[in-house]
Amino acid sequence: MDDEIQLISDGDGLAVIGNAADVDRFLASEGLRSQDLGLRRLSSAVGTGAAVTQTGSDIAAASGRWVKLTQESALLVKKYGLRENAGTGVSTGVVKGNKGQIRGFVEFVKGPRSLLTNPAVLAGAAGIMAQVAMQQTMDEITDYLATIDEKLDDVLRAQKDAVVARMIGVGFVIEEAMTVRERRNRVDEVTWSKVQAAPATIAETQAYVLRQLDALAEKMERKTRIGDLAAAAKEAEPAVREWLAVLARCFQLQDAMAVLELDRVLDSSPQELNAHRLGLKAARQDRLDHISRSTERLMARMNAAAGTANAKVLLHPAKSPAVVQSSNHVSTGVGEFRDRLGIGSGRRPSEARRWVHAAAEARDKALETGAKGVDAVRSLGNETLDRAGSVKGKLSSGIAGRARRLRGDAEERDGEG
Repeated sequence: MDDEIQLISDGDGLAVIGNAADVDRFLASEGLRSQDLGLRRLSSAVGTGAAVTQTGSDIAAASGRWVKLTQESALLVKKYGLRENAGTGVSTGVVKGNKGQIRGFVEFVKGPRSLLTNPAVLAGAAGIMAQVAMQQTMDEITDYLATIDEKLDDVLRAQKDAVVARMIGVGFVIEEAMTVRERRNRVDEVTWSKVQAAPATIAETQAYVLRQLDALAEKMERKTRIGDLAAAAKEAEPAVREWLAVLARCFQLQDAMAVLELDRVLDSSPQELNAHRLGLKAARQDRLDHISRSTERLMARMNAAAGTANAKVLLHPAKSPAVVQSSNHVSTGVGEFRDRLGIGSGRRPSEARRWVHAAAEARDKALETGAKGVDAVRSLGNETLDRAGSVKGKLSSGIAGRARRLRGDAEERDGEG
C-alpha cells in the first residue's frame, strides 16, 4: 500500500486510507480538513482465518481519515473518477504517486486492491463512515443548542409535557451507552439491551413537537387583524425556539442510536452491516423530510404575516414593524436549525416597511389618482359644455323658427282683414 491512497465515498463523506504520511500529504495537497476514521474497528468485519490475514495486516498498518463532503471535496471525488461499487453502493478508487511527491497523486489506478475488493471490509468502512458523519452532526447540534438564549437543560426542565419528559429520560440512557461504547470500542448485548426500546420514545417526541410547530403555523394563518397577528407572532418567538431545541435533541439522540446500532450489527452480524446502513440512511432521510416540510410551512406563515403587516403599516405604524421583527426572529432561528441538519433554507428576512415610506407611496398614489380625476372632470366638463352648447343652439333655432311662424300667421290674418 506504499504510495497509494485508497478513496471511498458514500455520498456524505470521503474516506482516505493509506500510509499515514501519504494520507497526510494527500490531504495537505488538496487543502482538506479531516478527522480520524477509526479504521482499526474494521477488524470485526474481516473475520478470522489464514485467508484474511493479509487484509487484517493491511488494516492494522493503514491510516484512515474522514472528510465531510462539501462542494470542494465533492469535486475531488469527481476529479479522481471514483466508481460506484454495485455491492455496497459506495464509490471507490485508488490514486498513486511517487513517494514524497505531493503532486504525484494524480493517476487513477484501476487495478485490484485488497481493502477495496474485500466486500466485508468495504461494507465495514462504509458503516464506520456513516457513524463518523452522524457523530459530526451530533456535535454540530450541540453547538447549535449552545447558541440559543436558553441552555438545553433549562428548556427541557421547563417542559411540563409527559412526552418530552420521557425523551429526557431516554437521553440519559443513550448517553450512558455511548460512554460505554467509547471505553470498550464496541456495543455488547448488555449495553444494547438497555437502549433498544429508545427509538419509539424519541419518535413519539419528535411527532409531538412537529404537531406543536404545525399548530403555531395554523394559528398565525388564522389571524387577520394586525393586533392579533402581532400578539401571535410575539408569542411564537420563544415557543418556536424551545420546540426547535427539543426537536434538535430528538434528532441528536436518533443519530446516537444509529451509531450504536451500526456498532451492534458490526459486532454481531457483520454480513448484514451494509444493508442495515442503507436502511438507517433511508430512515434518516425520511425524518429530515418530515422536519423540512413542517418548518417550511412555519416559515411560509411567518413570511406571509410579515407581508400582511407591511401592507397595513399606515394604519398600524407601531404594530406592523413588530410583526415583521418577530417573523424575522422566528425565521432566522428556523433557518439556522435547518442549516445544522443540512436541510438549508434560502429565505431572506423581511424588511419592516417604514410608515413614512408607506405614507409617501400613498401620497404619490393619491396625487396620481387626483391628477387623473382632474383630467377626467375637465374632459367631462368640456363634453358637457359642448353638449349644452349644442342643446342651446337647437333650442334657439327652435324658438326662432316658432317666432317666424307666429309672425307669418299674424301677417296672413291682417291681409285677410
